[in-house]
Amino acid sequence: MKERRYSILQHAQKAEAACHVVAAFEPENIFYLTGFWGEAIAVCMDNGKTKLITPKLEYSRAEKYSTDCEVIATERGSELISTFVSQVKGSRVCSDCSDYSTIGSIRKDGGDILVNTDPFFQTRRIKDHSEIRIISRAAGILDKLYQICEEEIKVGLSERDLQANLIYEAMKMGANPPSYKSTLNPLIIAGGPNSALPHAEVTERKLRKGDMIVVDLTLRYAGYIADATRTFALGSATKENKEVYSTVQDAQKIGLDRANAGVTCGQVDAACRNLIAERGYEKLFIHSTGHGIGLDVHEPPLLKMKSDEKLKENMAVTVEPGIYMENKFGVRIEDSIIVNNDKPRVLNRFTKDLLVLR
Repeated sequence: MKERRYSILQHAQKAEAACHVVAAFEPENIFYLTGFWGEAIAVCMDNGKTKLITPKLEYSRAEKYSTDCEVIATERGSELISTFVSQVKGSRVCSDCSDYSTIGSIRKDGGDILVNTDPFFQTRRIKDHSEIRIISRAAGILDKLYQICEEEIKVGLSERDLQANLIYEAMKMGANPPSYKSTLNPLIIAGGPNSALPHAEVTERKLRKGDMIVVDLTLRYAGYIADATRTFALGSATKENKEVYSTVQDAQKIGLDRANAGVTCGQVDAACRNLIAERGYEKLFIHSTGHGIGLDVHEPPLLKMKSDEKLKENMAVTVEPGIYMENKFGVRIEDSIIVNNDKPRVLNRFTKDLLVLR
């Protein structure tokens, strides 16, 4: 925790020289700095002290789970803000708070707050050994879930029933589904024409012989995210199915081979995109090649077109090219990886060969 706090303070001071306090309002950043996930404000000072300001209802839990913090209990709402301001008065504060009314209340109470999320993400981009270990375990759970998919996917099984089975098994293994504001479902289970929608919502549709089935699993384990996608064929696969699958598989392999420290995110994206274009499917690859993972499902860096951000050792990212044929089928293959100076460490071990399930 001390190294993380020091690094965020260093990045904050680079962004704003007079900034000697960092305040986290978002639960991901609070957890990153303290080990506590909940309603609170984490305050890191350049004198080495860290304070965790919580509502009284969170105090006991914060005491139990936080590390090297002074936990301060108060009431919710205006008293929480007043308590925060009293702890940082006279200091320039760098914060991740994006709520307009909260910022207004802090400034009204005399707090000098600067909103800048960059110091948080600059530090969180590079994973430490503990984070890599946890993300690796999360990826291992995804592999076990794909083994369950291989056993359970049958004609007549609905997308929703498969999602329910996978969530049940995941939670038995200690994982939890993350929450997204942009979707109603924690997983993507998309069969037949639904698989042509990159962010398909899970439906009551029953799986049929001849379906291509995209299973995109994103789960949180001990706070951290792993993300992977496999595409299955049910009963049979047409020549077109196999050709599209082979193209995506080859593109993903090239992307993985390219994802080394010192290479730009745009270069990784281009490696995947160029191969797909060479095979005639350029217009059907309609999203970026990947994204950072960690405490958020999607966080920097972003592996997108023309991005000149360079990958660095111990970044955790996904590589996930796809091809989507409207009203017919889609194919996506995705792994979570840890960037190295040489070839990346691919965390997902489940086969990427096309499985035709019976």
